[in-house]
Amino acid sequence: MKIRKLLALSLVVLLVLGLMTGCGQKAEPPKEEKEQQEQKPEEKKIKVGLVYDIGGRGDLSFNDSAYAGLKRAEQEFGLEVTDLEPSSGGEDREQLLRLLAEDGYDLIFGVGFMFTDHIAKVAEEFPDVKFGLIDGAVEDIDSSSNISCLLFKEHEGSFLVGAAAALKSKNGKVGFIGGMKSPLIERFEYGYLAGAKYVNPAIETFSDYVGTTGEAFKDPVKAKELALKQIKAGTDVIYHASGASGVGMLEAAAANKVWAIGVDSDQSLTATDEQKPYILTSMLKRVDNSVYETIKDFIEGRFEGGYRVFGLDDDGVGYAVNDFNKDLISDIQPKLEELKEKVVNGEIKVPADKNEYEEFLKTLK
Repeated sequence: MKIRKLLALSLVVLLVLGLMTGCGQKAEPPKEEKEQQEQKPEEKKIKVGLVYDIGGRGDLSFNDSAYAGLKRAEQEFGLEVTDLEPSSGGEDREQLLRLLAEDGYDLIFGVGFMFTDHIAKVAEEFPDVKFGLIDGAVEDIDSSSNISCLLFKEHEGSFLVGAAAALKSKNGKVGFIGGMKSPLIERFEYGYLAGAKYVNPAIETFSDYVGTTGEAFKDPVKAKELALKQIKAGTDVIYHASGASGVGMLEAAAANKVWAIGVDSDQSLTATDEQKPYILTSMLKRVDNSVYETIKDFIEGRFEGGYRVFGLDDDGVGYAVNDFNKDLISDIQPKLEELKEKVVNGEIKVPADKNEYEEFLKTLK
């Protein structure tokens, strides 16, 4: 009898302990429910698109600089990015902008002033999409616009490399090769000529243009031909603002052992081993920074429409100093820095077009 009572009591104790253990454990949800709980909603990536100017990626200049800014932002902010290249004649610029807008891109860049009308039109069709226009100015817009025009004082940076050219020239002859004849490229030209004349009013200058259409930015054969013509005339320093065409000028300069000055990005970093010793410097136009800063502002909710201008005062333009050329320009760098300070503080007003240049020359007499 006692044994039966002990067995019954033991069963009761085990039952109570089992219930207590069960209460202390959280019920395991079904497998499907558990998987749903573990899946977190994916954050929507910001989408940024960029359409190149004629010459495209790989021009070792303007377009590549824009791409560098895009890639820097992609890596830093985890963006979804797309870069597109227009047809050889650029007829599909507007189509590519619209394609990106329709595909849900939040911020879209057009690289080059030839996008001006196209961005103005597409931006009106897609008011919720932001646009960055490099080197172009859409009229009558303000900070509330969905277009930010990114502009540069190319003439200021060109003034410094023009001074460098005059300081290093032994023949007293310096040259300029532009891509497409246009007000934009003339800013490079007249800034450069002014810098050379400021240092040496007696210096002889040469200027040539590859052409009058966008194709002029991707014709290295023609640029080389023009460079050889200038070299034959005695020019021993040549500066170009001709996009991918400039590769031809660099080839001609190296082959004839005269100084070359690159443009937009530090071209000694992408030049061949044969060309590097002859690249005196490059006029830096920080398109990469303008793209990066515009993306950063957008992400942080600070995007503003209107016009943003980059110059010497904020290092938006300048000249390159690196391991390849630091010894080449060490003797003239103090003078270049002195001139930079004079431009920044307004003591020197650098001309940006032919009329201003002619007035500038009068002040040197």
